[in-house]
Amino acid sequence: MAIPKKVLNYLKKNKIKFEIIPHRTVYTAYDLSQTLKVKPNIIGKTLLLKVDKNYALVITAANKNIDLKKFKKVFKVKQVKIIKENLIKKLLKIKPGTQTPFGNLYKLPVYLDKSLLKQKKIIISAGTYNDAIKIGVKSLVKLENPRIGSFSKKK
Repeated sequence: MAIPKKVLNYLKKNKIKFEIIPHRTVYTAYDLSQTLKVKPNIIGKTLLLKVDKNYALVITAANKNIDLKKFKKVFKVKQVKIIKENLIKKLLKIKPGTQTPFGNLYKLPVYLDKSLLKQKKIIISAGTYNDAIKIGVKSLVKLENPRIGSFSKKK
């Protein structure tokens, strides 16, 4: 499965420096850190959430889980729910586990866990089970203009 053209075009059009990292097939961000032999805190995992009545992408480190109570408090929202895989397929028209953190491609807002700001670069999904993208955190923030907060907890 090739990296979706819309992902590559989006990065190139916005003049974002990135590196493609091919790897063996993995289905989770944690498996990606094991495969690449890198610390899980530099792997950004992207989840689809329902925040009140809207959907949003949320990025946190592979070694963390989203604390839904913290998320609600930080962003002053009433309801937060992690979306099941079959709905990801339907809503984003992609295979579950291949979502990139580029909310603009899906017309979705992005939330970024503050812990990732400690990294210079992070590794994120390129839209396939066999490719990742290394990107500067500042570039990702500039590109997506995410809402940033501290909403994760260690696994």
